Amino acid sequence: MLSISVKYFDDLSLDELYAILQLRAQVFIVEQDCVYQDIDGKDSRALHLIGKKDNEVVAYTRLFPGGVYFKEASIGRVVVGPEERQYGYGHDILKASIEAIAAHFKEQTIKISAQQYLVRFYEKHGFVKVGEGYLEDGIPHVAMIRE
Repeated sequence: MLSISVKYFDDLSLDELYAILQLRAQVFIVEQDCVYQDIDGKDSRALHLIGKKDNEVVAYTRLFPGGVYFKEASIGRVVVGPEERQYGYGHDILKASIEAIAAHFKEQTIKISAQQYLVRFYEKHGFVKVGEGYLEDGIPHVAMIRE
């Protein structure tokens, strides 16, 4: 079972931060074979949604109020460890992320930069494509909005 917590950067323990960065590197850099600067200086301004199973970080997102990343609130770095994807944790953390944005930022409109192959996943949560696709760090992406 996935245990979800929401924390500001200053409330993360060193062990949590290390586990988050390790999971992000495992998936976004190693698995997706994409060399890019994951540590981008924005984590300190984000709200961090952490999914733990047996006290291990297995799922994660970072959330921003409008005006930080996009004009709208946003969800980014959506990640679930490869061995945990079969349990639907991606849906769990995305739903919790939408709820956390409403609760913490009092915003309903959310914009994301979605990897193209995940469009149907995000559509299940009310996101719709806007504009044309584009490459971000060599990976096809598309902007999506949920209102």
